[in-house]
Amino acid sequence: MKKTSIILATMLAATPVMADEGMWTLYDLPKAAFEQMQSEGFTMPYADLYQSDNAIKNCVVNFSGYCSGVVVSPDGLVFTNHHCGFEAIRSHSTVEHDYMLNGFYAKSFEEELPNENMFVSFMVEQKDVTDYLDKKGINKILPSQQRHFLDSIENVMSKEVKAKDSTLRLEIKPFFEGNKYYATTYRDFTDLRLVFTIPKSMGKFGGETDNWMWPRQTCDYSVFRIYADPKTNGPAKYSKDNVPYKPKHWAPVSLKGYKDGDFAMTIGFPGSTSRYISSFGIRERRDARNAPMAQVRGVKQDVMIRHMRANEAVRIKYDTKFAQSSNYWKNSLGMNKCIDSTGLIRQKAEFEKRIRQYQDTTGFLKGKLDFAKMEQMYDKRLEYAKAAMYFRETFIRTNELASRALKYHNGMQVEGPAGKPKKQYVVFKDNSNEWDEALDKEVYAVLLKNYREHVSADFLPDFYKTIDEKFAGDCAAYVNYVWDKSLLMKSGTKLFINKGAVKKDLGIAMGLDITEMMSKLAVPMQDLNDSIAIQERYLCAAKIRMEEDLPHYSDANFTMRLSYGQVGGYDLGGTPSGYYTTAESIVEKMKKSDSVIEYYAEPIMHELMGAADFGKYTDETTGKLQLCFLTNNDITGGNSGSPMFNGKGELIGLAFDGNWDSLSSDIFFDKKLARCIGVDIRYVLYLMDKWGHADRLIKEIGAK
Repeated sequence: MKKTSIILATMLAATPVMADEGMWTLYDLPKAAFEQMQSEGFTMPYADLYQSDNAIKNCVVNFSGYCSGVVVSPDGLVFTNHHCGFEAIRSHSTVEHDYMLNGFYAKSFEEELPNENMFVSFMVEQKDVTDYLDKKGINKILPSQQRHFLDSIENVMSKEVKAKDSTLRLEIKPFFEGNKYYATTYRDFTDLRLVFTIPKSMGKFGGETDNWMWPRQTCDYSVFRIYADPKTNGPAKYSKDNVPYKPKHWAPVSLKGYKDGDFAMTIGFPGSTSRYISSFGIRERRDARNAPMAQVRGVKQDVMIRHMRANEAVRIKYDTKFAQSSNYWKNSLGMNKCIDSTGLIRQKAEFEKRIRQYQDTTGFLKGKLDFAKMEQMYDKRLEYAKAAMYFRETFIRTNELASRALKYHNGMQVEGPAGKPKKQYVVFKDNSNEWDEALDKEVYAVLLKNYREHVSADFLPDFYKTIDEKFAGDCAAYVNYVWDKSLLMKSGTKLFINKGAVKKDLGIAMGLDITEMMSKLAVPMQDLNDSIAIQERYLCAAKIRMEEDLPHYSDANFTMRLSYGQVGGYDLGGTPSGYYTTAESIVEKMKKSDSVIEYYAEPIMHELMGAADFGKYTDETTGKLQLCFLTNNDITGGNSGSPMFNGKGELIGLAFDGNWDSLSSDIFFDKKLARCIGVDIRYVLYLMDKWGHADRLIKEIGAK
């Protein structure tokens, strides 16, 4: 280890309440980082992180492309968060059999429920392919065109991988703002079945009231099982003949708990961070992304929740959509608060002065990295970026009418004879089980009005003229008319794309106007996007060169990462947070459900959480059932469901949230305040045991 790294490690070891920043790739984990892990209590050999058959990486999965999970049994049982499995739970629910409200337990393999469009991915291998791509000329290609180039390289490398093992796939992603590229090989299992979920009252306890907040009591977990080909134990499409997967390694589950200062480690698939981004980029994130997103989603969610609370069938359809929307609504509000309260833009600008001085002294990237040019380009992009965010939040995947209008003009499959244009048509399938007409109509009308109030008239699609001229500016009247009259909303009807009826259809005309405005917003930004991306790549390279004595990690990009630290709370305004919650605390909240509906829980949950004795799930030190706990692990979106390990590599919890006071961590990691919130694995097993009576699962997991 270099001298500077030794000094850094010593400083970190001497201040255990400070978080150990970093989302580290496992295959090339720096020696300095590993030695720091050892000094904090990690006892496993280096090879057991990535290389060996028993490596921890072999039990951690990418869960369906948006979360993380962990294999916990020799029969392929997977733990992830309740909110990660929520769409699967919702899709199996009906008013008569509402698994969201009532929970679900499959008492045998035969009762486990298959799920469409879900999968888990195991990382098999990762390697640096930067030099290879440099020789192929990737840095001579504009950033906006590099994805196409990478796809072609991926195809070639994937064929080589599949020639050795047909169950594998390979993907190439940029790291360090495109200064490096790694190729990662995965094995995907698509037969993933729902095994167990607790009622929503516990899996989402506290709802939006407690989201991003501490203290927490949410029992945020669900259980799935991987199924495999009975002959090969490899991936296979769903079949009733498939059998439970036999994993190479699974995580041992610990009932021993943790105490303040204990080593803690998360491994998962964090989605996206931007910690190398410039001060100009942070300003744009605050003003042109977060602020518009929060504003529009607040308007939309007010309508959604009113309809959802009035009708159970509507609630079932929209529960997942609302949760996804509100999560990033609150995240955007919190991030902007943190950006301003910490003076983050000023801090980043001061750091950039140091890089300028380094440039002047060394000449590194002189004539390439140009801060004045970067600021000018961000200034030019700001208005378009802000309008584009309002546009996206208004028209993209917000309601069925706008979605169909856009889909009609953007890649629908055309049916009918190729040589007879007038007989060619498209058809919208009946998906009315996914949306509610009254809710979607009101949402769209409210969003159209809101969009007009927040963007320049230059960014209004042409159909706003129709709203003004034929509907006296009444967006609701326009939406109601188009919804009722447009062929777009006639599921199963053939829409003959070259006949007059289609050309006169107001809904189809609206879709064309939206598509044209989408292009109008995108085209002016294209060159700016490329130039800004190049400048940000130079900035990242300059930071790494200036700090070459220190280990660096790349921004998150939904590849497997390790984060290490300790169990422990934080201090906020002189008030200690505490580092765990207990059963008593959730009972107190449950008693407030008359005033806070998200604290409601069924009588059986009051009884279970108010028990006098929690048996083997009781913490030996505190004598309590501990529910959720804090660590200073470095996480972000995508880490949901990530296993939390102790120093022996034993599972002690599942990461499910961060704290409100560090919501700027996607762009700046605050070592004093950043915390990961995890659900204690003993809380998970207690409800699986005492509420679910899932004896076969408890035995299969074999927690000790």
